[in-house]
Amino acid sequence: MLKEETWLAKLAPTLPLPIPSQLALGRPTESFPWNWAVYTWLPGDSAREGRINNLPEFATSLAEFLTGLGNADATGGPLPGQHNFYRGGSLSVYDKRTRESLSKLAGIIDVPLATSVWEMALASSWRGAPVWFHGDVSLGNLHVKDGELSAVIDFGTSGIGDPACDLAIAWTDFEGDARAAFRPGYKVDAQTWARGRGWT
Repeated sequence: MLKEETWLAKLAPTLPLPIPSQLALGRPTESFPWNWAVYTWLPGDSAREGRINNLPEFATSLAEFLTGLGNADATGGPLPGQHNFYRGGSLSVYDKRTRESLSKLAGIIDVPLATSVWEMALASSWRGAPVWFHGDVSLGNLHVKDGELSAVIDFGTSGIGDPACDLAIAWTDFEGDARAAFRPGYKVDAQTWARGRGWT
């Protein structure tokens, strides 16, 4: 919330879709020992519950939003770390845990295939300057109004770094024509695409 207090207002004017605006920030007290905030209400329903008219068009609109986010001025932005579960950073942070999990899934999933996907994701790293990423691109954080993508919420894991983590939705929620529409709309190289798959 402290991060959002600083950055949402700076990012909003540069983006093609509305994002929340923080109206007030509450500080921890004895009765509620956490930060809390009040945000503007954005019209629409969660894409997880709302009706999407055309999923490939929705995917294209999301790609346009992420492109705009990645083009925003990243000067002084928050780098990956514990605050955002290292999203935007190196997947190697999760290597040990991932391999341990895969070893327990034999007979449930295609472990050799999953291992290959993981190792392809680890084989490269972001070589460019850090760029803005959302960090939690999922249907639950995307709003739909009149069947179309209307807003993006929850920037709690956002930061600057490798944008590959924002590509995970291509496998978690898109397939077929929607995935095919998303990829050219958000122009990244094959290595970044492979790292995005690793974030799933």
